[in-house]
Amino acid sequence: MKVARYFSNDDVRVDEIPKPSINADEFLVKVKKSGICGSDILEYYRFAKMKKLGVDSLILGHEIAGDIVEIGENIKNYQKGDKVFVSHHVPCFECHYCKEDHHTACHLLHNTNFDPGGFSEYIRIPHINIEKKGVYVLDKEVSYEEGVFIEPLGCVCRAQRLADIHEGQTILILGSGVSGLLHLKLAKAKGVQKIITTDISGYRMNKAKEMGASFVLNANEDIATKVKEFNENRAPDIIIVCTGAVSAVKQALDCIGPGTIIIFFAVPKPGINLEIPINNYWRNEVKLMTSYGAAPPDLDESYEWIKSKKIEVTDLITHRFPLDNIAEAFNIVCQADESLKVIIEP
Repeated sequence: MKVARYFSNDDVRVDEIPKPSINADEFLVKVKKSGICGSDILEYYRFAKMKKLGVDSLILGHEIAGDIVEIGENIKNYQKGDKVFVSHHVPCFECHYCKEDHHTACHLLHNTNFDPGGFSEYIRIPHINIEKKGVYVLDKEVSYEEGVFIEPLGCVCRAQRLADIHEGQTILILGSGVSGLLHLKLAKAKGVQKIITTDISGYRMNKAKEMGASFVLNANEDIATKVKEFNENRAPDIIIVCTGAVSAVKQALDCIGPGTIIIFFAVPKPGINLEIPINNYWRNEVKLMTSYGAAPPDLDESYEWIKSKKIEVTDLITHRFPLDNIAEAFNIVCQADESLKVIIEP
């Protein structure tokens, strides 16, 4: 079968490997759609994984939807022909971290995956992914392309749940790529009326406006002053950092006010340290938090938003490529010009 091997952002090659074999407790999925995630082009992240595994390339891809085409004899709750989304990572639900609602800090979650990766024609789904609630059979009204968004929207659902985002707040979203726009869509669906977005790209600023942002700012402006002008001289209640740009992180730290929560949904590369003016934060009860990934409860929520059509996701798709053209697809994602979600169709 065909796969895409990732050596670097500028070197993604189509290769041939044997189709995975399954055992009695597994099934095989034919991938129909696979999204390129922003994390797929974080070279420092990918190079570190290659070094850890002692390999020179990876078969990436975790935002997938497809059909079960082979099924093990011990699998009872699924059948051949089911249209599915499968989560690449699953938590154990039993460790201290899972019990404290930190599922994405679970050791098992960081050490599970399907085989070989979503940028391939077929993937083998290990039994642990099936057993630990990582498989979703999609309703007829949910398309493969909508299925691709269950994981990225699930990550957004987790962040907003942990931060308790709700109606009546003012939200500032720094970065209007796919994750920033999904945060915008989810906050709006929750009834939040004041949502400010930023970006340096005119294309993405326009997309944020089209998708309902209350106020769209160029990230090169004085964001802290502009936000207060729009928000009755108050700082935002929630700041969501959706870009790893150091300038955006510094803007987040500058924009705080009484009770502000900063969610680091994206972070700068390793080695970048921040100076926190903690004394300024002390009397204002400022909260700095991170959010990583999605667990089954978050994916459940995401699926319901998508299935109910209360959140439209396919309007974020700007490009579709066959697997043979994946190098071009990665190039478009890296350029981050007039593109949002790029879909591979193996």
